[in-house]
Amino acid sequence: MSETNDWNTKIIDEFRANEGRVGGQFEGAPLLLLHTTGAKSGQERVNPMMYLLEDGTIHVFASKAGAPTNPDWFHNVVAHPEVRVELGTETFDATASVLPEDERARVYARQAELYPGFADYQSKTTRRIPVVALERR
Repeated sequence: MSETNDWNTKIIDEFRANEGRVGGQFEGAPLLLLHTTGAKSGQERVNPMMYLLEDGTIHVFASKAGAPTNPDWFHNVVAHPEVRVELGTETFDATASVLPEDERARVYARQAELYPGFADYQSKTTRRIPVVALERR
């Protein structure tokens, strides 16, 4: 198991054991678990990530901490937009859609205002970090 997968597994276990709350670097941050279908493998993948709730829409950010490439989960939601979300103690199905640039810029700026680490992520990469809306089905 890779170091990233091991780290994710610890966060996922803590999230589920504590009704959606975790400690460490995510303590107090809005966190969800996103279930996607692997673009190539077809297997279920689960990734913990921060989100922004705005006007009833959940937004997640394909930041990958400012890496030069998008995270695997982003490729998964583009290939298979039907996802499942764990938020607190609730689990529901959702449809993922990539925001168009004008809306992406506004939502990303808001997230970076609330959590300055996201501004750092964007400054580390030349790619435009995608924002994905998760709409309940």
